[in-house]
Amino acid sequence: MKILNNTNIKLPVLGTVFTALLLFTGCKKDALQKDPSEMINTEIVFATTDNAYSAINGMHRLMYYQWYSNQAAGGQSGNMIYMDALGEDFVMTAQANGWFISEYKWQSHRSATSSINQFNYGFYYALIGNANEIINNIDNAVGPDEDKNFIKGQALTYRAWSYFQMIQLFGNRYVKGGDNSGLGLPLILERTKGAKPRNTVEEVYGQINKDLDDAIALFGNAASRPNVSHLNIDVAKGVKARVALTQQDYVAAAKFAKEARADYTLMTQNQYLNSFVNIDNPEWIWGIHQREDQPTYFYSFYAYVGNFSSTNTRGNPKAINSLLYDKISSTDVRKRLWDPTGADNSFPLAASGVRKQYMTRKFTLPNPGNSNGDLMFMRASEMFLIESEALARTAGMENQAKEVLLELAKTRDANYTLSTNTGANLIEEILTQRRVELWGEGFRFYDLKRLNLPLNRNGANHIASLAVEFSVPAGAKEWQFLIPQGEIDRTLGVVVQNPL
Repeated sequence: MKILNNTNIKLPVLGTVFTALLLFTGCKKDALQKDPSEMINTEIVFATTDNAYSAINGMHRLMYYQWYSNQAAGGQSGNMIYMDALGEDFVMTAQANGWFISEYKWQSHRSATSSINQFNYGFYYALIGNANEIINNIDNAVGPDEDKNFIKGQALTYRAWSYFQMIQLFGNRYVKGGDNSGLGLPLILERTKGAKPRNTVEEVYGQINKDLDDAIALFGNAASRPNVSHLNIDVAKGVKARVALTQQDYVAAAKFAKEARADYTLMTQNQYLNSFVNIDNPEWIWGIHQREDQPTYFYSFYAYVGNFSSTNTRGNPKAINSLLYDKISSTDVRKRLWDPTGADNSFPLAASGVRKQYMTRKFTLPNPGNSNGDLMFMRASEMFLIESEALARTAGMENQAKEVLLELAKTRDANYTLSTNTGANLIEEILTQRRVELWGEGFRFYDLKRLNLPLNRNGANHIASLAVEFSVPAGAKEWQFLIPQGEIDRTLGVVVQNPL
């Protein structure tokens, strides 16, 4: 098996919506070139499994690759920051150089010409297009079946995950047993020329689940992965757990979450304070190792959230919602990740940076002069929280939900004891644990939408001139991202816009 982890090799974007290929004219040319004469020859790429590994490695590289001229679009890290900036728990403390402020104000995702919409549409379709090439060509490659299964299983998982990320942005919230016939996304499963209309939300989720089921089956007879930068059966099951939770299929969510976390250990309290930027973290199910010879500079996650000495982190250290902070027990190690005073000199600070109340040190780099840091996409604690929430929402399973929550919470707070809450109060306790545990990891917008909750930033430490939008009702049209206007124009309306 030939693994060239996080290489610069990547396939061109193929098989996405035709006009999406033309949408991002500022993007790196080799990432979006549609002219076959300038493409890597797929017959060569997929002649052998050794060659085909370059294709899947290229997809891993896309996860932290800068997209066009927007320095805030550093692969998946851009989406992670966007999703928390749209929530109530992630607080901007100052304007600084302005990055992510318009997203924080709930303006950018409701503009059809904004970079956030262009990025979230183009990035995931780029992954889908590359995954399609692998899925549709790898079976004919010369090489061991276990390598074919490993490569194809990763591509299927990437495609499912990409559609799942997108459908939550551009489609309506999924309602179990409800009407999910609203417009979702065009399902592109092979090279496609010309415009294709949007499939329904139900159809998109159907394809997501099919891809994940196929991937899990393939991973059962696949080569083992060299490190957590590569997807495996645990990642596929973790994504399956996320999807099931979003679709309110709580039995499946609990099952797959438990299976996904089975081979991982939770961090010790000491590890919890200094391990969020390192791939050696024992909780990481999926993450990217940042190679030193592939620096990310100012499009790194850590140029915006952390102690890397960028203009943004120096002037706008990110903070936690003060009301959420107050809910954390004084004996909980997680309380030590934020400084409510803004005066604690032990908190790492970007060079020449300012201190702010409730600022974070969760994502502390050992060298603040270098933005290179490993980046997590899935870890075991999230699976504990999915399992606990899903069990709490399943009739007759509250005691089991409490036991799962206890296993996680006692590692963070030695004084934590088995919950005495029941019903809605138990679910609220689990969700509070989730908000604290996953702060800054890119989940809050998705959680608010799947739970059909309003945005509520009132009474906390949000600054009115920066946040602007303090309340958005659940289910309002503002919870849907707009389709990029370039896609609408170039398809001549075949791909239609969301409600304006």
